[in-house]
Amino acid sequence: MMRSIFSGVSGLRNHQTRMDVIGNNIANVNTVGFKASRVTFKEGFAQILQGASRPPGDTADVSGGTNPVQVGLGMNIGSIDLLFTQGSLESTGVNTDLAIQGDSFFVVSDGAQRFYTRAGNFQLDANGRMVAATNGFVVQGRLANDQGVLTDTIQDVVLPFGQKSPARATTSASFAGNLNAEAAAGTTRETTVTVYDGMGVAYPVTISFSKTAANPPAWDFELSVEGGSVVSGATGTLTFDNEGRLAAIPGAPFVFTPDSGAQNLSIDLNFGQPGGLAGITQFAASSTAVVREQDGFTMGDLERFSIDGSGTVFGAFTNGVTLMLGQIALADFNNPAGLIRVGDNQYAVSPNSGQAVLGYAGEGSQSSITAGALEMSNVDLAQEFTNLITTQRGFQSNARVISTSDEMLQEVVTLKR
Repeated sequence: MMRSIFSGVSGLRNHQTRMDVIGNNIANVNTVGFKASRVTFKEGFAQILQGASRPPGDTADVSGGTNPVQVGLGMNIGSIDLLFTQGSLESTGVNTDLAIQGDSFFVVSDGAQRFYTRAGNFQLDANGRMVAATNGFVVQGRLANDQGVLTDTIQDVVLPFGQKSPARATTSASFAGNLNAEAAAGTTRETTVTVYDGMGVAYPVTISFSKTAANPPAWDFELSVEGGSVVSGATGTLTFDNEGRLAAIPGAPFVFTPDSGAQNLSIDLNFGQPGGLAGITQFAASSTAVVREQDGFTMGDLERFSIDGSGTVFGAFTNGVTLMLGQIALADFNNPAGLIRVGDNQYAVSPNSGQAVLGYAGEGSQSSITAGALEMSNVDLAQEFTNLITTQRGFQSNARVISTSDEMLQEVVTLKR
């Protein structure tokens, strides 16, 4: 008689635990990156009232073996499992908000220990460090040097506002456009381009084209620079074939000494390839020859940043240069369900989770990162409400077992009046 009471008590107690888990899931239905849990039950110890018996060896005997007679003594919690299914993504437009598509985790650190999270609601602190908004733990990744080359050391991700992009001296200039084939001898075409020395000082360079011959067609060019002294390569001749294509180009670079004291600039002049149409041509059309591009630039300050799908942080500088600043690290586990919840949407390694395997999106990790979005909770309210019903019914049924057993005991007590 008493066994049923204890079985009912175990049912009440463990259904209450299941209700606690369901309540926690529903409470976190709007928690960023939250992963729901589920409870599974297992039967408790079963008392053997009678053991099983073997069938007799004599085939003439009409009786057979008997099964064991056991009475169950209730139920227990089998497991409380973390469900790491993918949550939906919510667009926020905040460039420090990051969402993972895949099974990986972001890595954050308090300076002494690393933790792992799916919640990518990050922000920048006063020192430019990318931190978790919930507790200020610093996001981990690798940083780049001032040339935009990533290092291999995993460390705090810092966006160095105030960082400068160093100046770059001009080393080449490419031309495009046309020189009028019908122009008379002595006709000129001028164009100007700004080039930079190693300290970022700008120098206007003027290129003058003068037609010198009609057959074979040829144009002389001459370069002059303001703020510098020409060393070599300031003059040359462009010749064209009878189809208006370059026939020969000079190979010497234009070299001048900057007045700033910087190292001499040696600029390769790219007029195009002989027989090609990508550079300077000579057709019966207006003269449009210009310098299409040059590869130098002055110093710039970090103006803004963006994050791509690999977690790489790119900085845009005021001089038009874009450099890599760093990359967000990701962690993978053999058994993510074995991680320990430590609060603040974060997890810690446990003996059964395995050690974190650190990598990067597209490089050691199959996950990808979406910037300007957050992963929503994976709680399924329809499933949770269904679980509420079954849990309530299980709790009520176990309560009825206890009350009915109590009534039966009361009948035994009242046998003697």
